[in-house]
Amino acid sequence: AHFYNTFETKDGKWVSIGSIEPQFYALLREKLGLADRSEFDAQMSPAHWGDLKRELEAIFKTKTRDEWRALLEGTDVCFGPVLSMKEAPAYPHNKARETFIDVGGVMQPAPAPRFSASAQHAPTPPRETGADSDAILRALGRDADAIKALKDAGVVR
Repeated sequence: AHFYNTFETKDGKWVSIGSIEPQFYALLREKLGLADRSEFDAQMSPAHWGDLKRELEAIFKTKTRDEWRALLEGTDVCFGPVLSMKEAPAYPHNKARETFIDVGGVMQPAPAPRFSASAQHAPTPPRETGADSDAILRALGRDADAIKALKDAGVVR
C-alpha cells in the first residue's frame, strides 16, 4: 500500500510511512501537498495503490531524508527515517529508550522486550568476525581449497 511503505529520498536514503488511519493519511496528504488530489481519496482501494505509490516515490525523491524529517518528524503522519546500524544508536528516540547497548565494544540492539518485573540479562560479546567461517563453509560442502580461495579473495574472513 502506498500509505504503508518505505520510500527512497533524494540523497539515496530512505523514509518509512505508516499512515493507515484516515486522520493520519489526511495529514500525510496535506504535508505532501496532495490534499486536493482526488485520486488519493481512494486510500483503501488496492486497484489504485500501484499508481499512488509511484506518485509518492517521485515526491519523496524531491527532498533529502533530513529535509523530510524536518517536515514530517513529530507530526501524526506516522513517519520515520530508515536508519543505518551506525545511525540507529544515536537517534534521539533510541537513545531515550536505551534501545542499543555496548557489549564488549560492539554496539548492538538491547534485549527486548523489557518487562518491569523481569531481570534483564546482558548479552555476551559476539564471537570475532570470521571465527566460524571455516566450519560453516565446510558444512556447506566447501573443501579447503575453496575456503582458501574465498579468504584470498576477501569474500570471507
